[in-house]
Amino acid sequence: MRLTVLSVAYPLAPVARSVSGGAEQVLLQLDRALQQAGHRSLVIACPGSQISGELIESRPVAAVIDEGAQNEARRAHADFIRQVLAGETVDLVHMHGVDYHCYLPDAGPAVLVTLHLPLNCYPAEALVPTRPRTWLHCVSQAQHATRPQDARFLPPIDNGVEIPAAIRRKHGAYCLFLGRICPEKGVHLAIAAAKLAGLPIVIAGTIFPYPEHLDYFSKQVEPQLDENCRFISSASPETRLELLENARCLLVPSLIEETSSLVSREALAAGTPVLAFRRAALAELIENGRTGFLVDSAEEMANAIDWCQAIDGHVCQEFARRNFPLEKMTGEYLRLYEQIASSEIS
Repeated sequence: MRLTVLSVAYPLAPVARSVSGGAEQVLLQLDRALQQAGHRSLVIACPGSQISGELIESRPVAAVIDEGAQNEARRAHADFIRQVLAGETVDLVHMHGVDYHCYLPDAGPAVLVTLHLPLNCYPAEALVPTRPRTWLHCVSQAQHATRPQDARFLPPIDNGVEIPAAIRRKHGAYCLFLGRICPEKGVHLAIAAAKLAGLPIVIAGTIFPYPEHLDYFSKQVEPQLDENCRFISSASPETRLELLENARCLLVPSLIEETSSLVSREALAAGTPVLAFRRAALAELIENGRTGFLVDSAEEMANAIDWCQAIDGHVCQEFARRNFPLEKMTGEYLRLYEQIASSEIS
């Protein structure tokens, strides 16, 4: 069965290989997998997105993402969804945005919603939609376990990543932070841990133009940048892999309950250990002394940095290959698309 799938991105972040964000990277891989499998992939996303299928450009992202800009972007998304559904025969709509409920179509084809963020980031009503033929699911067992009792979720599909063919880890002399530059990701704590350990740190990620993110960067990150604390904006996958291969470890001092931590999965796939706070799905990824260490503070993180030199990168990569290869994730989604489109799931 050849499917036409309409994927709907979060309206305020481009879907591109260099953009930090698990939702965007997962959508990018699913779009490519649909094309490779002979299906038709339509994607509604903001300008700047790089799609394998057919891109339907929504509203450009504002220079500053305040409440007004968010509302305008959501209205534009709703209009584009209506236009596409009126002019195309779509078998399934796959929604990825945390604000999906603001532009969920009233009627039409079946809808699958992937909940990429902690469930407390969504309004309660968004977790129990009344629209017919609308299914929700999580991206890890840890996230799935937090679902409301009255919510009817499909089984989770773990996020997957590409596994490099070989390990080229060099037990580097710097620590690495990858991800969105925002308060809840704890970039300032990664910097503190590296300084306490006496090692340089490289910070690579995307600063989205939310006022609080810009303020956080200017006050808590930028003043600390020097020859021992470097910042790289919007690194490509090739650059991210090179950074991982040359890092002693990846630091993940997240202050929110991580649903998946795609960057941690990328690190393990590259053979690089992960040092992280004990946050939800991170406990599913990190085996103390084997794939990294779980800690509870910047001080504990600093103390554990040296221990990472003894971790075998092949053990990390084998864990990734066994648990979350990209092909496993895309295969599960494609099977789910066919089941929903053919009404096997009701």
